[in-house]
Amino acid sequence: MNSLKVLIVDDSPIISRKLTMMVELLGYKVVKTAATGTEAIAAYRACLPDVVTMDITMPDMDGIEVAARLQETHAIPVIYLTAYSEDSTLERARRA
Repeated sequence: MNSLKVLIVDDSPIISRKLTMMVELLGYKVVKTAATGTEAIAAYRACLPDVVTMDITMPDMDGIEVAARLQETHAIPVIYLTAYSEDSTLERARRA
């Protein structure tokens, strides 16, 4: 059985580890983790995952910008995981 390939993008090592554990417990395969937007774009190109979990706040570029850049070349499902609840941030995420 082929399992869903997941790329986890979060600048917190603790969150990345927890998400990896949860995703793998659900039977999916974490193909890579990334802590910055730049790493996320490179990881996506190297692994071509089926879905990306994306933090919004990261050091070099936010997750919304990363998702928009990925969408320029690939239609990839992105699941945002964030503590942000501002309407403007949520709307930007929906558009990306």
